[in-house]
Amino acid sequence: MDWQGWALFGLLATAALTVVLIAAQMAGLTRLDLPLVLGTMVTPDPDRARAVGFFIHLVVGQVFALGYAATFALLGRATWWIGALLGLLHVAVALTVILPLLPGVHPRMASTRAGPGTAAVLEPPGLLGLNYGIQTPAVAVVAHLVYGAMLGLLLRAL
Repeated sequence: MDWQGWALFGLLATAALTVVLIAAQMAGLTRLDLPLVLGTMVTPDPDRARAVGFFIHLVVGQVFALGYAATFALLGRATWWIGALLGLLHVAVALTVILPLLPGVHPRMASTRAGPGTAAVLEPPGLLGLNYGIQTPAVAVVAHLVYGAMLGLLLRAL
């Protein structure tokens, strides 16, 4: 595996995913602000949280890119459509497992079971992230398809 390619292409794919999410948020398609959600895990200040959360997201994107690259290596090939399929698996786990569990570990997120606490500043995303808008799942699917397909295309070129 080409580690320099993985590192560079992971950053590019994560940046593309982030652009899709931010553009969708700015267009009013979703209220999900992933850098804010991630950043408020470490700081209560929303402006600082967005900056910190952006870098957390880049690191997490690199970890996932490593998993995609390892899968491509195990399969012996990388294609855009295999990457897109991995992206679908990735987003399915994110929307059905990770987001619903987030209120249990996030120090500044309200719980759907216990309600908002005095420190809660974020609403829980709920299953499929639907609390952040009805189009949130579709936006997340598109973003992860872009991420996976991009990794498949870029890693194939190596």
